[in-house]
Amino acid sequence: MSVMSRPRIGLISLALIGALVVWDARATGLPDPFQFPAAFALGSGAAPTGAHCTAN
Repeated sequence: MSVMSRPRIGLISLALIGALVVWDARATGLPDPFQFPAAFALGSGAAPTGAHCTAN
């Protein structure tokens, strides 16, 4: 059996992704969920902003 088996490579990959997420959260801070725009703003009067297709 190989030293670098599929489960071991998967665990290493997940650990690296987790470390990247933790590093990014520590460097920039966690996002504030109350400052995000509404996911679905149907009929709420909230206009979408920030995309090239919303520029009038």
